[in-house]
Amino acid sequence: MTVISPPTAAEIQTVVAARALTGKHSCFIGVGPPSTAALLARRVHNPGLVLVYESGTFGAKPQRIPLSIGDGELAETADFVVAVPEMFNYWIGAGRIQVAFLGAAQVDRHANLNSTVIGDYEAPRTRLPGAGGAPEIATGCPEVVVIVPHSPRTLVPRLDFLTTGSNHITKVITDLGVLEPAPTTGELMLTQLHPDATVQEAVEATGWKVEVADELAATQVPTDEELAALRELVARG
Repeated sequence: MTVISPPTAAEIQTVVAARALTGKHSCFIGVGPPSTAALLARRVHNPGLVLVYESGTFGAKPQRIPLSIGDGELAETADFVVAVPEMFNYWIGAGRIQVAFLGAAQVDRHANLNSTVIGDYEAPRTRLPGAGGAPEIATGCPEVVVIVPHSPRTLVPRLDFLTTGSNHITKVITDLGVLEPAPTTGELMLTQLHPDATVQEAVEATGWKVEVADELAATQVPTDEELAALRELVARG
């Protein structure tokens, strides 16, 4: 019998993101952790989930984690492919994609995102990939989930550059827990804590004085099925 080793914090984060797609009909995803989580969701929780990538592929069914939005396997396994202007104008702009998974370099307390520069715009310490379609995606998709590491460098009191407004962002999933907009203020608050993480750890890793929900949910430990499927995906490269 194969013994499944305990999950890492990054694996728990991916599993939680995959679970968020249970019962959803379509998801717009970027590469990296969002793509891994969406593929895991299709394998374990939601086989009928339609994956949409920024390159215009609808219903892609990759058997490994794509290298980029231009990975040939996305087009080869897609139900159909459209031009990028059509995807943004007809599909995203009209709200036809139910959920979007996004990443970011910085997230502020109001769930605004920075994926442009770190430091001063004119002389940045780091120049990032940029907005891509994120501003339109965050406006057009009814639900937006952000997947980022939980650290003061990422969860910041003030962005170095505002790339994407919060719009429809419903939750931020980190490797320590889940943050969601508070009903009264709209500021991100800690609503869920992952196994082995502590409230103090999450609070100290947040760049502002984050509110903690009175009824803090506990993340269910990933199942053997979820971990086995995730690790198989990662092993395929």
